[in-house]
Amino acid sequence: MTTVLVVDDEPKIVQLARDYLEHAGFTVLTAPDGRTGLALASQQHPELIVLDLRLPDVDGLDVTRTLRKESTVPIIMLTARGEESDKLIGLELGADDYLVKPFSPKELVARVRAVLRRYAEARTAGDVLRSGDLVLDLPRMRASVGDRPVDLTSTEFQLLATLARYPGRVYTRAQLLDALHGVAFESYERAIDAHVKNIRRKLEPDSRRPRYLQTVHGVGYKLADA
Repeated sequence: MTTVLVVDDEPKIVQLARDYLEHAGFTVLTAPDGRTGLALASQQHPELIVLDLRLPDVDGLDVTRTLRKESTVPIIMLTARGEESDKLIGLELGADDYLVKPFSPKELVARVRAVLRRYAEARTAGDVLRSGDLVLDLPRMRASVGDRPVDLTSTEFQLLATLARYPGRVYTRAQLLDALHGVAFESYERAIDAHVKNIRRKLEPDSRRPRYLQTVHGVGYKLADA
């Protein structure tokens, strides 16, 4: 059974998430704070983490930073309304998706399934994509530029792979969202910008002058032709 770790200090939200996720067939672990969440993540190795940004000791951003030093486990952030800057920082740190409180528990289950599905698809795809010295090994979810490995989260890898399938093709933010989520959510289009910023920081020799992942002003993004 797939294990999901829910880290939140609000008992009602934890219980709601547990009830719906267990009903959907997941094994659920819970933690009331960041330190406990990090300990459980290290000990139990869940397949996905649902993480509140506002935690009483170590906040969700610091938990994400710590996790990303040693793991690519998918992370869905829970945020309060009006925390736009925190959401974007969380995505830049390597979170895969976010939900705004109050949220529909059915949407939480749908998001968990979608993130896990694209993580699995990225791992089981059967080919290698190349564009110049950029190589994406889809079965192993490994990216490299020349001899240098590039450590990407599952969402970052999937976004880059979408662009790499057709170098030179311009994708709108809505099209990239559709590729990641299966449906374009207009309110989440800024999340694409956050993911792109993070990919560039890891991929590009100079993220201010991107060589690979290029902006097409007024439209979206493309991977440069080799």
